[in-house]
Amino acid sequence: MLKSILVSKMHKTNLMLNNSKLAKHIPLTKRLNRQLLSRMLEQHGMIYVKPDKGSQGKGVIRVEKIKQGYRYQSGVKVFTFTSFSSMFSSICKHFGHRQYLVQKGVHLLKYNGRPFDFRVMIQRNPKRKWECTGTIGRLAHPGKAVTNGSQGGTIYEPSVLLAPFANKGKTAAVLRGMNRITHVTAARLSQTYPHLNELGLDIGLDRRLKPWILEVNTYPDAAPFSLLPNPKVMRTIVAYGKAYGRHHRTTCTKAKRAP
Repeated sequence: MLKSILVSKMHKTNLMLNNSKLAKHIPLTKRLNRQLLSRMLEQHGMIYVKPDKGSQGKGVIRVEKIKQGYRYQSGVKVFTFTSFSSMFSSICKHFGHRQYLVQKGVHLLKYNGRPFDFRVMIQRNPKRKWECTGTIGRLAHPGKAVTNGSQGGTIYEPSVLLAPFANKGKTAAVLRGMNRITHVTAARLSQTYPHLNELGLDIGLDRRLKPWILEVNTYPDAAPFSLLPNPKVMRTIVAYGKAYGRHHRTTCTKAKRAP
């Protein structure tokens, strides 16, 4: 039961919304229904529909209101409709019996025309204190709207992706800001679930470089960190994991290494 609750994105979102420092970094997220989807598209123009329980970017759909009507992207396929009803009927075919959420879209920064975000890893260190152990930049597959390595994304040093938008000083400040948000998230969730030992936060930046918490993973895959140039990051993640009984994979088979 506990594991099932922690897998629920809506449950984790509601816990974080109770913290004022986190609430301003969380895009509006609600349980999906037809009326809400229509209203949010009218208000925001672009939203994401995602399964309440899921990982690796599977089932995530980007939906937009456009001049000609509506458009959504699932994987590399893009579908266009002239009416909301026809779009909604089509999108429902992806749901099956799973519960879905609708999340206000964040217009992520792009590198070479492809959106990117970041995965920040935080773990209990041997002194049982929360410590951010690594951050990777995740550049989306050329034909997809999601950045996950398991969906063909490419792993970069964060500073490389941020270089077109910030100098070294600003980049360092942005990364420190993401670490602070990650620490507050870990503290908040571990108040309710003190057994937590690690989290992986997916954080996106908008055009003002404001960080947005897109998702919180309570059983994060550390393998993409093995693609960073500095092997110390992966060694630390693995060592800390062993200390609390988690054995992380050290070989990444799906994500790509930055050229």
